[in-house]
Amino acid sequence: MDPLLASELVENAMNGSAATGVAAPPADVAEASAPLQVDEQRIDGHAAPLPLRLYHPAGASGLPVVLYFHGGGFVSGSIDDADGAARYLARAVPALVVAVGYSLAPDWPFPAAPEDAHAAACWAAAQAHRYGGDAGRLAVAGDDAGGNLAACLALMARDRHGPAIAAQVLVGPMLDPSMTLLGDAVRLNSDLDEATCADCYRQYLPHTQQRLHPYASPLESRRLGGLPPALIATAECDVLHKEAEKYAAALIAVGVPIQVSRYGRVQHGHLRDHQPTLAEAADFLRRHLASDPRGAAPPPSCCPECSA
Repeated sequence: MDPLLASELVENAMNGSAATGVAAPPADVAEASAPLQVDEQRIDGHAAPLPLRLYHPAGASGLPVVLYFHGGGFVSGSIDDADGAARYLARAVPALVVAVGYSLAPDWPFPAAPEDAHAAACWAAAQAHRYGGDAGRLAVAGDDAGGNLAACLALMARDRHGPAIAAQVLVGPMLDPSMTLLGDAVRLNSDLDEATCADCYRQYLPHTQQRLHPYASPLESRRLGGLPPALIATAECDVLHKEAEKYAAALIAVGVPIQVSRYGRVQHGHLRDHQPTLAEAADFLRRHLASDPRGAAPPPSCCPECSA
């Protein structure tokens, strides 16, 4: 598909109901009040042990699995920041949600964080069944820098032949380290600005050439085919929304199914806990992680952790 036509399709999606902040209805009362079991785990990462926090409806089995990556510009944040979104998705999908704590710059610059993300996916593929999860139905999600890691993990899993990822949810993602598509913070009334983004990327990608690596900048990838369906949620009052929507257009151009929404009058920092955004994400994940009546295929053995 012509990239210009793909951009038009994204712009048309922006003019739809989701662009005004209207999304799928919230989960019903029964789902919202379901008791959750929360477990803590630590696994080996690329540079250091990684903390995981697993959320799942108590006593449930055969649940789809959602890996969630927190925000913080690659330099801050923790699994605590993912708590609200993880709890919501665990109840509303319902799913086994694994919040992943990954290595942070400047102590651990690129490629530590995306390698940690892949290690977490391999662990989930091998161990999700212990917590009621079905690793044959695996999705990735994240906000801010976590949205970048979710997108990059989809690329890595495709390139490394697993684990198979069925869907990706990118919430206000940081996708363009070159910052050529960054919006005007003052005009947009954005709570995120160019100086903050530049400082984060300077610490995460200390070598200029790293900013062209597709596992750091998905927008730089020339091979976007074969990626899983994506929901890309952006905020009107966010300097990042243009780059996220360009990525949506690039995915459309190669035939990847896309759902894209820009939420009006919402700032970057509010998007991850924005109720309509969460409701749309839950609806998207429910549809793309629905049980296959023919039975789920066993997860691929992409690494020692997957085949354990």
